[in-house]
Amino acid sequence: MKNIIVTGSAGFIGSYVVLRLLEKGIKVYGLDNHNHYYDPQLKEARLKRFIDHKNYTHYRTDLSDMTMLNNIFDAAKPWGVVNLAAQAGVRYSIENPKAYIDSNIIGFGNILECCKIHNVKHLVYASSSSVYGSNEKMPFSVHDNVDHPISMYAATKKANELMAHSYSSLFNIPTTGLRFFTVYGPWGRPDMALFKFTNAILEGNQIDVYNHGNHLRDFTYIDDIVEGLIRVLEKPAKPNPAWDGVNPDPGSSKSPWKVYNIGNNSPVKLSDFIETIEKTLEIKAKQNFLPLQEGDVPNTYADVEDLVKEFDYKPSTPINDGIEKFIIWYRKYYEV
Repeated sequence: MKNIIVTGSAGFIGSYVVLRLLEKGIKVYGLDNHNHYYDPQLKEARLKRFIDHKNYTHYRTDLSDMTMLNNIFDAAKPWGVVNLAAQAGVRYSIENPKAYIDSNIIGFGNILECCKIHNVKHLVYASSSSVYGSNEKMPFSVHDNVDHPISMYAATKKANELMAHSYSSLFNIPTTGLRFFTVYGPWGRPDMALFKFTNAILEGNQIDVYNHGNHLRDFTYIDDIVEGLIRVLEKPAKPNPAWDGVNPDPGSSKSPWKVYNIGNNSPVKLSDFIETIEKTLEIKAKQNFLPLQEGDVPNTYADVEDLVKEFDYKPSTPINDGIEKFIIWYRKYYEV
């Protein structure tokens, strides 16, 4: 791998990917629109970890700006692209669907077009466990159909997979989608459960516990996500010679296109997750029990068999260890 473009480089996952690529001696061109969906100061703090690195170049721009995007590709001449820029969040997609269309559909379309124009050797992009929607068969497998999303966010991620497939098919661009399962860890997103719960408990505030704490989440530690992503990036997607149009496999293709789950393969009940936070903080949470939120799936559970088989890799960080590392970071960052 030579030069790599990372979009969403001031984001949670993106900033870790940039650091990892720089450690490998790769030149990285990062771009991020620094929007105000959550605290922009946190994004700036993430960026400070590498913005002055000799092999890093940063652009403050939006994927919807095709002219700027094309100029960045011209300057970078990338071997590969890691697209992590997106409007995140299930619930916000109910309030503001246009933000998801602008970023996740139009922006991703521009990325694909630039990959075509500039002969990119591999595009790796963030999908989501949310694409499984109404599916109830557990664990979720990439070889199952995902045609029933229950949020606009999930629909845009499913659309990304379909858009990528069309470019792989038409222009022979290797594309790989990674379905992330509830990523957590230091430098995480303030709109995610671990961040919100930790903040509220430390301040003595009540936490909202949806589905009365009964749903399951396949919480996946950030280091495990990044390790899986880098391994996938290094091996461009290839056509599946056994792919059969009579019995089509939803997880592969006769084109150089693939999707993988990256999850801990060990779902945790929300009530147990909260209990682990309480034990680590040594503070009891004040809990407000509520029904399942609109747009949320009851349970997530990743089948990672393809990841293990093709990359000899499986996420493995125990939830206790991951939460402890997050809380150590949180106390230091916020001087609690």
